[in-house]
Amino acid sequence: MILGITGGVGCGKSAAASAFERHGFRRLDSDQIVRDVVLTAPDVMAALRGRYGEAVISGEAGRETVNRPALAERVFSSDVERLWLEELTHPRVFERWRQAFATEPEARWVVEVPLLHEKRLENWFDFTICVACAPSQQLVRLEQRGLPRVLAGQRISKQLPLAQKIERSDYVLWNEGSTRFLESQVDHLAAALPAN
Repeated sequence: MILGITGGVGCGKSAAASAFERHGFRRLDSDQIVRDVVLTAPDVMAALRGRYGEAVISGEAGRETVNRPALAERVFSSDVERLWLEELTHPRVFERWRQAFATEPEARWVVEVPLLHEKRLENWFDFTICVACAPSQQLVRLEQRGLPRVLAGQRISKQLPLAQKIERSDYVLWNEGSTRFLESQVDHLAAALPAN
């Protein structure tokens, strides 16, 4: 079984995925794959340098990394640039999913996918789950992560409205209470899902 977890930025996808992990699910975090695998690939760094110059690259020769805040500033302020980056990175993320699923085909998987519905990725998953909270709560959480309110609003605006994500998902987890409240919803859902 493969579950896809989506939701708005700051809604708690990672917390929900961690709770599923405690139920024996193997976890894939798409954002982490982008950060740790895709953006460190030499061909991706070369493509970013070719498009944006040195402004999005940090560090010394041989120890360079992508300056993610500088990259985010460019892609979240322009749909053209955001779509270009998605075309560059998403196929590489999907390949990592395929490799993981192939190595453990009998495992139960939970995959965090921020743009699951936006990119029409539902067919990858047996069930889709939306983690949701009020927009005001999203902004508070993003500000607590150090993201200025203007940038937080920008990122939220680039995703499908949360109401549509809720409507298109098989299950919804509401994450405005305590961590234990979210975990109890995951406990209930994990028990209700088919064994395979």
